[in-house]
Parts: sequence; structure tokens; C-alpha cells
Amino acid sequence: MSAALPRPDLGADRFADHARGAVDRAVAANKDTVPLAARLLADCVAADGVIHAFGTGHSQAAALEIAGRAGGLVPTSRISLADLVLRGGEDPAVLADPLLERSPGLADRLYALAGPRPQDLFVIISNSGVNNAIVDLALKVTAAGHRLVALTSLEHTHAVPALHPSGRRLADLADAVLDNCAPTGDAVLPLPGGGGLCGISTLTSSLLVQMTVAEAVALLLAEGHEPPVYVSANIPGGHERNALLEARYEGRLHRGGY
Repeated sequence: MSAALPRPDLGADRFADHARGAVDRAVAANKDTVPLAARLLADCVAADGVIHAFGTGHSQAAALEIAGRAGGLVPTSRISLADLVLRGGEDPAVLADPLLERSPGLADRLYALAGPRPQDLFVIISNSGVNNAIVDLALKVTAAGHRLVALTSLEHTHAVPALHPSGRRLADLADAVLDNCAPTGDAVLPLPGGGGLCGISTLTSSLLVQMTVAEAVALLLAEGHEPPVYVSANIPGGHERNALLEARYEGRLHRGGY
């Protein structure tokens, strides 16, 4: 009878330990940057602006935390690569390209489809912060005079080569940088044969988004503004209440592809 192999240092409890540590690190690392990002969000909302969130790949999860969710701000819009098809008339086959987010030249089209106004703010999310679509859009919005909040992994972005021809990274271009404290490659549990298991960036990015929104709403209330906040559409009257709030931003709120 063969001897039992030792259990790898994996499992639910190990991930939970890593997750708790990552949350604590993200809170500490962003002690000064969450208030800075919240100030930008609050100023945008107070100026009748819209907050545009953009992420590709799994970073879309954090964009969904910003745009169109219960308990979140109403003047939010999600930019998606799927917009090229859904609102831009491109052939759906373009979305099958696994390297689409690295393709140059997408930013102008995505920006035009978003239709931002001068007072609008952009939040761009990318763990690596180096892919062309991410950096292109960051360059586009900052050149157009918009304020920019970046949500990225500073460890990861400084551990990999910059892919954009400019040599710039997302974090280089932002007015405020939120560090999700994910490790290079995102996964936190090492596998015995190499590689890793269980990404952490979604958890810490969602935490930072909600912390920033909470701080922004606190600022708006303290300054005499009534923050437009979604309630759940699945409570009595919720859909109707949300529709009234959205009517103030008619034609300006897009939710991307689902």
C-alpha cells in the first residue's frame, strides 16, 4: 500500500488566511489614496458628471462594482470592449480575439462611444496596467482633460515590461492610484508543480471601490449635496425610484455588455 502524499499547503482555510491578509494590506496601503480618489468622485458627481469605469478581462468585475449596482452611485457608466459590437457596429467576431485588449487604436472608438462630457471622470481598472487598450484610453482621457483614477496592482505593474509604445503604465497617468495589493500574476496559493491558484485582485479591488464610494458619499453629504444612490431593483418600488434618478442623466449612462 503506497504511503499517502502530504497534503499541499492549499485549501479553503489557506485562501481565507491570504484573503484576510490581503484585505488588511490593501486598507493600509490605500490610507491616503482612497480619500484622494473619493474627492475626485465627489467632485464629479457634484458637477453633474458621470463616472466612467473601464476594465478588460477579469478587471470588468471591478467595473461592475462601480457602475449600476445597488448601493452604488447612479451617475456611473461602464465602458466595455463589447461596446464595439453592441453600440459601435463591429462584427461580433472581433471579440473572439483573446489579445483584443492589447490591440492599439481602440481608445478613440471606445471614448467616442462613451460620449463623455468635460466634467466626467474615468476609473480604469487593470491588474497589470500595461496592456495597450488600457494605456491608450488613459492617455486619451487625460489628454482630453478628464480626471483619472487607476485601480491596479503596483507590484505587478512594476514587475512586467510596459507594452505600450509610449513606455507608460496606467499608474503613471492617473490623478489617484488605488493599489489592490495583488501579487504579480494575481494567484496567492502556490501549486506543488509550479504556478498558482486563486486570484485575489477581485476581492481587494471590490473592497477599494466600495471604500471609495462610501467616502465620496460622505463628502457629498457633508457638503450639502443629495447623493444619487441606487437601491435594489428587487425591493418594492426600487425600479421606479432608480428610474427617476437615472432620468437626470438620460442618454449618458451605458452599462456595457453583460
